[in-house]
Formats: sequence, structure tokens, C-alpha cells
Amino acid sequence: MSDNKSAKQGDMEQVGLMPGSRRVQQLAAWSIPIAFAVMGLKAMAWWVTGSVALLSDALESTVNVIAAIVAFSAIRYSRKPADEDHPFGHYKAEYFAAVMEGVLIVVAALLIAREAIDALFQPALPEAPVLGLAINGIAAIVNALWAGLLVRAGTAHRSPALVADGRHIWSDVITSVGVLAGLLLALMTGLAILDPLLALVVAANIVYQGWKVISSSVDGLMDRAIATEDGERLKEIIAENADGSLGVHDLKTRIAGPATFIDFHLVVPKAMSVGEAHAICDRLEAAIKAEVPGALTAIHVEPQGEKAHGVKVQL
Repeated sequence: MSDNKSAKQGDMEQVGLMPGSRRVQQLAAWSIPIAFAVMGLKAMAWWVTGSVALLSDALESTVNVIAAIVAFSAIRYSRKPADEDHPFGHYKAEYFAAVMEGVLIVVAALLIAREAIDALFQPALPEAPVLGLAINGIAAIVNALWAGLLVRAGTAHRSPALVADGRHIWSDVITSVGVLAGLLLALMTGLAILDPLLALVVAANIVYQGWKVISSSVDGLMDRAIATEDGERLKEIIAENADGSLGVHDLKTRIAGPATFIDFHLVVPKAMSVGEAHAICDRLEAAIKAEVPGALTAIHVEPQGEKAHGVKVQL
């Protein structure tokens, strides 16, 4: 009996146009002007104070601009429908963008560390501190609100690039809060060296944030399976909707951005017609899609008595 390949190109196009896809692209597009605006505010804060900590914060924001452009480009590309050269779609483009964002975060940390080390030998208290801290505070609030929105939307719509961009911006928020606290401490104590020392602490934290973004994205590039609890729920769905079949084996899953690829073998009685087997596959596919948004299911139908090609799944 021939295979029933449910993951057709039309299904993949639907994933690209699934509810939320347009929303993800809109948020990614808005990240670019917001990144420019925040960078401008932080540059102004540094210009009026001369603080190396505020300079380090502004330098990280220049990386945020690049990251926002990369994320937007990757998200647009990942939503392209499947084609002859990419029959499984372009979803993994988001993971490449997320890895690049992680690398850019680390680059920002190195820039900050460089400026801080230079300032250790010539520490100086900032000028016009109240105005500079107020400007930087406004930029931090804008970033915090935007980062929260990006992470929530990226998680809801399963966009690795959007989540990475949100986490990148959140690391910028942490930087800004640390800078503001450190500068206030330096002004209160008169110890100018606290300014560059704080910048070094900020750089170390940013490296950690960058590593988290990179490691989570590598899992997607390596075709990691869905979470264990989701896998158990998937088995329940298959068991509840596989009436007429004799069992399932060799269940495999992988996640690529908004798409979840699900593949398994369905054993049916040898005398069952193609039409009857196909009806079971259609029922299974519909049930899986109702539970797993963006699911692309491929079912291999096997007649009873054929030696199983993979590990039997206990349903």
C-alpha cells in the first residue's frame, strides 16, 4: 500500500500564513525604528554626561539596531512558502537569525569591556548626571515594554527570531538598570572608578544572555523533538483517533520555527482498502492540527504483518 503523505506544499503555505504570522512580521518591522529611537536616546545620555557606563549602554544599542534588521529579514524569509529547492519550507531561517543575535550580543559585551578597561585608568564622574540618567531611564522603560511584548508574541506564535530579539532587548534593559544604579552609587560616594567597574559587570552579564540565546537556537537547528509532555499528549491524540488501525510505530517529531513536523507509521489490516486507510489518516491529521497549531503530518501506512521499520509507540 502506498504512503499517505499529508505534509503537502499547500499545508506548508498555510503555516506561513497561519494566524499570527502577519502579527510577527509587523512586530519585527516595528523593532527597527524603535531600536533607532532608543539608540538615539542613549547616545544623547552619553553625550550630556561623558559617562563610560552610558557609552557602553549606547554601544549595545547600536548592536540592537543590527539585530532588529536581521530578525525582520529572517522572519520574512522564513514565511516564504515551500518550493522545489526547499520542500520543507524556510522556517529554520529564524534560528540562524537567533544565533546571529546571540553572537551580536557577545560582540556588544566585548565593545563595552573595551571601553570600560580604558576608563579604569582615567575614571571621571559624569557631567549633568540628572539629565543623562533621566534620558537613559526613558530609553530603559521603552525597551522593557517592547521586550516584554516581543517575547510574549514570539512565544505565542513560535517565532525563535522574535523571542531572541526580545531577549536581546531585555539584556539591554538589564544593562540600563545596572548602569543607572551604578552611576547613582558613584555620585553618592564620589568614587568615579565605580563607573567603569560597573560597565565590566554589565559586559559579563550580557555575555551570559548571549550564550542563552545561542544555545536555545542551536536546539532548533539540530531538529530537537517536541517537549516530553507535548509528546505524551500527541500519543494520546493519536490513540483517541486511530480507530480502525492496529497501531502506530516510529513516531518522530521536530520543531522548525512555527512549524511542528510529525511523522509516524500507521499499521492497518491487510484487507483494508486504500480509501478506508486514507480516512483514518485524514481523521488523525485533523485531530493533530486541532491540538498542535502549525503541525505538518506525514503518515506512512503499513499493512498488517509487515516488519516494523522503527520502534513501536505505546499508545
